[in-house]
Amino acid sequence: MASVVIVGNGGREHAIAWRLAQSPRVARVLVDGLITPFENKVIQTPVPSAANQHRFLQWCLDQQVHTFFSSMDFLQDNGLACFGPSKDAAQLETSKSFSKSFMERHEIPTARFAVFCDVNEACAHIEEAPYEALVIKASGLAAGKGVIVASNKAEAKSAAKDILGGSLGNSGKEIVIEEKLSGFEVSCLAFTDGTTVVPLLPVQDHKQLLDGDVGPNTGGMGAYAPCPLIDKQSLQFVSENILYKTIHGMQKEGIKYSGVIYAGIMVTPDGPKVLEFNCRFGDPETQVLMTLINSDLFEIMEACQSASLLPSMVSFEQDSFAVAVVLASCGYPGPYNKGIDVKGLGENHQLPSPTNVQIFHAGIKKEEERLVTSGGRVLSVVTKATSLSEAVSFAYNAVAHIQFTGMQFRHDIGHHALKNKSEMGYRDAGVDIDAGNQLVELIKPLAVSTKRPGCDADLGGFGGLFDLKATGLKDPLLVSGTDGVGTKLLIAQATQQHKTIGIDLVAMCVNDILACGAQPLFFLDYMASGKLDVSVMHDVVEGIATGCRQANCGLIGGETAEMPGLYQRGEYELAGFAVGAVEREQVLPCISDIVPGDIVLGLPSSGVHSNGFSLVRKVVSCSGLSYSDICPFDPSKTLGEALLSPTCIYAQALASLPFGLVKAIAHITGGGLIENIPRILPKNCGVCLNAKDWEILPVFQWLHVQGNVPVNEMARAFNLGLGLCLIVDKTHLSAAEKLFHVRNIKFFQVGSVNALEHQQHQVKKPPRKRVAVFISGSGTNLQAIIDASRNETDYPAEVSLVLSNKPHVKGLERARIAGIPSIVVDHRQFNQRVQFEDEIQKHLEKYYIELVVLAGFMRILTSSFVDKWKGRILNTHPALLPSFKGMYAVRDAIRAGVRISGCTVHFVEAEVDAGAIVAQEAVPVLPSDTEDILANRIKEAEHSLYPRALAFVASGQCVLGDDGRISNRGCLND
Repeated sequence: MASVVIVGNGGREHAIAWRLAQSPRVARVLVDGLITPFENKVIQTPVPSAANQHRFLQWCLDQQVHTFFSSMDFLQDNGLACFGPSKDAAQLETSKSFSKSFMERHEIPTARFAVFCDVNEACAHIEEAPYEALVIKASGLAAGKGVIVASNKAEAKSAAKDILGGSLGNSGKEIVIEEKLSGFEVSCLAFTDGTTVVPLLPVQDHKQLLDGDVGPNTGGMGAYAPCPLIDKQSLQFVSENILYKTIHGMQKEGIKYSGVIYAGIMVTPDGPKVLEFNCRFGDPETQVLMTLINSDLFEIMEACQSASLLPSMVSFEQDSFAVAVVLASCGYPGPYNKGIDVKGLGENHQLPSPTNVQIFHAGIKKEEERLVTSGGRVLSVVTKATSLSEAVSFAYNAVAHIQFTGMQFRHDIGHHALKNKSEMGYRDAGVDIDAGNQLVELIKPLAVSTKRPGCDADLGGFGGLFDLKATGLKDPLLVSGTDGVGTKLLIAQATQQHKTIGIDLVAMCVNDILACGAQPLFFLDYMASGKLDVSVMHDVVEGIATGCRQANCGLIGGETAEMPGLYQRGEYELAGFAVGAVEREQVLPCISDIVPGDIVLGLPSSGVHSNGFSLVRKVVSCSGLSYSDICPFDPSKTLGEALLSPTCIYAQALASLPFGLVKAIAHITGGGLIENIPRILPKNCGVCLNAKDWEILPVFQWLHVQGNVPVNEMARAFNLGLGLCLIVDKTHLSAAEKLFHVRNIKFFQVGSVNALEHQQHQVKKPPRKRVAVFISGSGTNLQAIIDASRNETDYPAEVSLVLSNKPHVKGLERARIAGIPSIVVDHRQFNQRVQFEDEIQKHLEKYYIELVVLAGFMRILTSSFVDKWKGRILNTHPALLPSFKGMYAVRDAIRAGVRISGCTVHFVEAEVDAGAIVAQEAVPVLPSDTEDILANRIKEAEHSLYPRALAFVASGQCVLGDDGRISNRGCLND
């Protein structure tokens, strides 16, 4: 069990200690100044100053400290784990000028600004700036007192003169002058391991001393969470465009940032913008977050340190609110007296009642049997409840039990979220009739652009009309289809990309009626939202109109519903309704005509289309990727853009197909290939599809590998690259092919109909062995194996996990680009090799790994681990074993004067370079060879040999027997 040291002794640190003490993996929490015990785990002890690094380090070793809840570079350099960013990364907080310049470089939204060291230049800027330059900030840390928000230019200039004149010492040698933003503030914090970013609940702090947000700024007089003022759309924006961009920007600049990042946000009419960054938990935000978090805080800390953070590690109580009210000394934030008696707390320094209250100590200490004040902010009173108003009521009831002379506190914590309006109209209830009317006028031209014979697509009436005679059909049947877009909508909403989702809506309805042999005639839509955003809905309808034009059907009507309470702001739902017509004698499918031997043709999909997105989003969530990240399977796009590729509409491809050419059409929608093709087949028939005969798009390969999704589940959930499947008589195959070629329509011959004898309809694909590749560096052999598995259709193995013992190596980037899950298990974080290997084993089991490949993995594995994986773990060596064992094989070959060397792939045994040989490839040693030249040629040979040797083992042609010898050997061709 671990010992953790917390540096600092305020209310924030008390809350952290309280939460850490609840971890079953923590033995002791060492603190300096806190007076409340937690199950005897929290130990108050003098913590020496870190200014004397040698003394501080020795103290840590004497105390057998495992982790520091702080960041000190010299501790990490000496092998101690620290939760917090490095000194370089912490410049986000310690230097306002660095922070603002960083945001500017990485296009992170923030207020306009300028940096000054000269008073006269600063004052001139305040007068002449093209914005309200009224926010004056000391660039350095100033204990929460270095920010002045002026109400006019005179106040701003006075503040600039004061700070640059030395009132804040070295912290004020440089100032940042910012634009004064309007809106409301919210604190957005996140855990990060340097790559993955996991946001916490939004918190609203109350900085100013007095009720109504007046008076001087303080360190914080109270907070509550979650803050309901910021909607999901804005939170997603903060997550992707602020928190993630910041960590990604740090990566780009070669700075590792791990721990907690705190963004002070102003939600403006133009969207969220950064006010400031802190590189630690906020105070009093921490007190409410620690009250609501459900997770093991120590486990999260370890994951942040070891670059293994997962979103699933962080969870909070559902349907709960927490409120913190800070009790401060008289005079705070200015000079204040100390030693004032604090009354009302019981023997354990908490309230005797009520029991739903937690008191976190800050500026308080024990003198003999008395509790007395010792700081400006004395206590934080924290409560939680199922509603914000109830939590506020509980908090102030608890405050009434505590007294000390001069005690000051705010009486309106949470007032921004609780305030009521005295007058109310329909708009106040969340429904904006004017916005709805505006939208109708904007989309009328879009509807008109879809008109076709039979309708003029003019909106505004009570119903849409269509003249069926205009189709020229003699004996028509009407065919209708209705559908939605599913949770693909959530990605469109998260990425603010709405212009193609309407195409998806039309496609899902129209493709269904095409499968009946019908031509689409008209379309209606239904759009519901929590708050009508005219521009967003216009984009959606623009996509619907585009889809209608592609399908040659008129957009003749629809419904727009604004339903606050049912949907959150930023959320919307879509439904569509399409009607087509077909001659009575030409309805598809012609099931009775389908016989074994008929051919299955496939028309390609554009991607996932609009089904299976709950699984897609789950895979993305587990991958740690953001929708704004570069797409791992299409680097020309972001992940969000790639996933939002619109569904293909096949109306033009199928237009005017001669009746009788196609016996049946299956739209590959929900249920994938496995469940949709049987819908058009006789009960005694099935199909045999060959996955080699069409292009399985990279998105499906990524989902399969990244999500560990079984092959049959992939075929049941997704279209796998086929949007429509057509059944054609084999005698009509050449005619169908000619027709598609003339129209320049891409298609595949993917299989045939066969007789079914009590078999389940399945799309089968030979299973591949799941391989983990262990690396420590650039991963060139890893890349060779990835390329082979992706480029060779029958390759019997797939890389399902890349594991590195070192963070930030090139091989991890190769895995990311290929869309392969990767994990860092840093050997330096473990005291013993067996602990290191136990952690590795957990990940191998999690990803169902069957074979392990060592590819430049610079750690010697124990005999226990090797025995566990005997016959299932491979390595390569840059020589023809058994010659030239060891790490200097290339040098030894040159010194020995041999004329032939090469590389060997072998099974791993406990003895180094001693396992049974799977394959070898010779490389000539030339007289002019240096060690580097020969090593490079052998490496090239490895890139060819290793994938072939892995395939040899994965296919079962090469098996290691119990006697350590290879049996069932096939032939590995060079």
